Amino acid sequence: MTPTDSLTRGAGRTAVRPPLPVKMVIAGGFGVGKTTAVGSISEIEPLTTEASITEVAAGVDDLSLTPRKTTTTVAMDFGCITIDPTLKLYLFGTPGQERFGFMWDDIVEGALGGLVIVDTRRLDDCYAAVDYFEHKGIPFAVAINAFDGQVEHTLEEVRWALDVADGTPLVVFDARERGSVRDALLVVLELALARSGG
Repeated sequence: MTPTDSLTRGAGRTAVRPPLPVKMVIAGGFGVGKTTAVGSISEIEPLTTEASITEVAAGVDDLSLTPRKTTTTVAMDFGCITIDPTLKLYLFGTPGQERFGFMWDDIVEGALGGLVIVDTRRLDDCYAAVDYFEHKGIPFAVAINAFDGQVEHTLEEVRWALDVADGTPLVVFDARERGSVRDALLVVLELALARSGG
């Protein structure tokens, strides 16, 4: 077979396009399950920037409802998931503490949407993330993490407490379960595509 023959044979085949890369941000307060969510769904070994919680940090961060937490994200988490042959989500998890908020603009730049994870036992920790996405005009959904299978408040109570607009979806999910994380991310994806006219 000549080089020309091989070119002719390949000409009839259609090129397989790689999936479209889409950036998605996972945000929320300290210890709400962002790193867990990225790790649960990522098809690659997730990149994390976990550091041990020091005595100084323990004095600043409320560990009363997360007593087994020994590390915290200090920069970001990263993972990815192929939704279908045409679409691949690149997931960027933000650090939860307000003192790391200066990094958020860089992490969020170019994101199609965001998933704000909420722990209903500590709603105060979630205001900053909700406000951030609202002020930036980035489509987002609020995902209530069911710690130990429990949710302290109804979806409407959470919507009222966080003053979340009616057009913002609220879902209950489990950050430890791959399918549950996938479903929450699909809610954000559908919202973002609807707003972009896609």
